[in-house]
Amino acid sequence: MLVDSVGDVTVTNDGATILSKLQVEHPAAKVLVDLAQHQDKEVGDGTTTVVILAAEFLKRGNGLVKKIHPTNVISGFRIAMRQATNYIRQNLSIPLASLPHDALLNCAKTAISSKIIGANSDHFANIIVNSLKRVGHTDASGRTKYPVGHVNILKAPGKSALESVLIEGYALNCTVSSQAMLKSITKAKIAFLDFGLEKPQLPHGISWQITDPSQAAAIYRREEAIIQERIKLIIDAGANVILTTRGLDDLAAKYLIDAGAIGVRRVEMSDMKHIAEATGGQIILTLADLEGIESFDVNLLGEAESVAQEKVASKELIIIRGPKSAKSSSIILRGANPVMLDEMERSVHDSLMAVKRVLESKEVVPGGGAVETAVAMHLETFAESLGTREQLAIAEFASAMLVIPKILSVNAAKDATDLVAKLCTLHTAAQKNPEKKQYSRYGLELFEGTVQDNVSAGVLEPTLSKLKSIKFATEAAISILRIDDLFRLNAEQEPDQHQGHGH
Repeated sequence: MLVDSVGDVTVTNDGATILSKLQVEHPAAKVLVDLAQHQDKEVGDGTTTVVILAAEFLKRGNGLVKKIHPTNVISGFRIAMRQATNYIRQNLSIPLASLPHDALLNCAKTAISSKIIGANSDHFANIIVNSLKRVGHTDASGRTKYPVGHVNILKAPGKSALESVLIEGYALNCTVSSQAMLKSITKAKIAFLDFGLEKPQLPHGISWQITDPSQAAAIYRREEAIIQERIKLIIDAGANVILTTRGLDDLAAKYLIDAGAIGVRRVEMSDMKHIAEATGGQIILTLADLEGIESFDVNLLGEAESVAQEKVASKELIIIRGPKSAKSSSIILRGANPVMLDEMERSVHDSLMAVKRVLESKEVVPGGGAVETAVAMHLETFAESLGTREQLAIAEFASAMLVIPKILSVNAAKDATDLVAKLCTLHTAAQKNPEKKQYSRYGLELFEGTVQDNVSAGVLEPTLSKLKSIKFATEAAISILRIDDLFRLNAEQEPDQHQGHGH
């Protein structure tokens, strides 16, 4: 639980979130904070792993610097990193096509197993995998992409987490601006406005000086006419749905009702950008051109099969289905309170990113410490084949990799020494005896405190997550090990104003 200076509470076990909320001042610690943020941005999962690995590399590297030159340590770490990543690609990575159809679901379950929604992993894994599959599309180079940004996550306090639902289409946490408007439109043409459809307001400090009451009536009529003219321009271009980030007053709503159109106000800009991209429309800041003449180009409109206001999980939402350019889906999260919903959103996002990496790379590795143990055993054997001082650094790198299965065991209240020893024995046998190669898939099973074939058990992680964790952690450790001295520049002291005046 984190409480900031204004009293906002954050309850999380997400490594990147915890580090981003801390007020870190030490320069080396800031490198680790940036490291977690980078892992979160690149992969979306494994933020805690990468920080633990980097800290362990630093701890062991710092001890080695007292014995051998830092250049040898850094060189050894780089060699170990290349060996580790190559070994993972060639010996541990498993093509997704060779696994059962539920492999994607298992990846999603693995990503959320330690999160707040881990107890309901079956329910959320289905939602996550189906939502991502719906937004998949092929780009110009022929590659299939799964943009997580096209999966909109909405939070609705109340009810249980198991009542969270997946909706086909992009859901907006808004309603139509008037109950008299249509609730559904098919073959929708959508206008995206970043200005309000309200009576124009005079700039600050400017006011009317009216001497004749008829002048006031003329001003009111002109204000109404401006709104009517703007709406007519948009409707005449073919629009039947108007989304605006600002206000939409009763007079504008009346004109939209008369035209049989839908108006939605106070739409978040982030939502507006996603919808515009998905429907092929463009957001406009003003109807006026450089000469002040107002017009609306039909090419600015986005298209969708339907726009409707529907009741989902006891809440009214605007749902946009069948956008022209890209598919979209929405997840409605339900939970006890906003703090829980925020953590659920972070958990779902991490799992979405993990499944995205698997869908795009089509490769997975066994989880539960299997990869780290296999890499450690391989690097120990490799270090023995060298005759240079880098051998010591590679051996320390190998030992540092075992910190992951050790911490997993300790967190599950199991005997870490016994379990890690069993894993090391199995992975050594797998690398030395081709007949026991299946042991390379063995990892921890922490419910019973044993080891198991984690591929068969469905404990799977994206290959990319492991590769990036090792690379980022190594580079962060090396960047800190390179530092010889720290110079801290203190702020210049201001001279005493009373000095020299005899006070």
